[in-house]
Amino acid sequence: MTLIFTKMNGAGNDFVMLDNRDLRHSLDREAIARICDRHRGIGADGLLAVEPAADGADFKMRYYNADGGEAEMCGNGARCFARYASRVAGKNGRVTFETLAGVIGADLVGENVRIAMSPPHSFAPGAELLVADEKLTVHFLNTGVPHAVVFVSDLEKTDIVRLGRAIRRHEHFAPKGTNANFVGELPGGGIAIRTYERGVEDETLACGTGVCAAALIFSRLTGARSPVSVAVRGGDTLLVGFEPDGDGWKNVTLTGPADFVFEGTVSV
Repeated sequence: MTLIFTKMNGAGNDFVMLDNRDLRHSLDREAIARICDRHRGIGADGLLAVEPAADGADFKMRYYNADGGEAEMCGNGARCFARYASRVAGKNGRVTFETLAGVIGADLVGENVRIAMSPPHSFAPGAELLVADEKLTVHFLNTGVPHAVVFVSDLEKTDIVRLGRAIRRHEHFAPKGTNANFVGELPGGGIAIRTYERGVEDETLACGTGVCAAALIFSRLTGARSPVSVAVRGGDTLLVGFEPDGDGWKNVTLTGPADFVFEGTVSV
């Protein structure tokens, strides 16, 4: 089977995009993992497919991690999805799409996309955990997918892979595990983040839902107002907008780039 694909990049997260509105493609986990393999495939942090909506949105977003497993949501992927779906369907302005985390709205602003995120939930601050023989204060928030957040004094010297892998599979987050984010406060305001992604099983250059989780928790702990700027490993700065809502938040948005890289075909 030959697939026509588009490669996209969202703040350093890269994705393979497929137009599957006619549902002609049926890829299993192994095939998706081969496509995302950086040595034997196209190479990507994940694969996104545009499919027909079932409940009134413009599209349905199917998101698969690099290991081929389907995930609920990806913030950077959602921005790329919005631009890609708009291009293949000839739809400009605002688009809506269904995800496993709920219906997402997106506004196209030039080459940037502003995503209206699903309501965050399950906030759990300040768990003291033993992680790889270190005691860490770990916060948790689900922003469409689960995220652990650790604030560190020196982000560059933090062993992201060692600690991230241990948090990702920590018994505290069993059985599904969690993404692990490490955050440092920037002198001029805002924060910087590095993320170990579940499903990729490595550090990635950015993670949109992780950016949202970190920004919201940072606002709760420090009183920072909306929007919070977040510098990611890929070199971009994303903006997280929100409104406090009792013990949580509402109207959470994520704004950042979504770039087309190249198009091609691949045999699966």
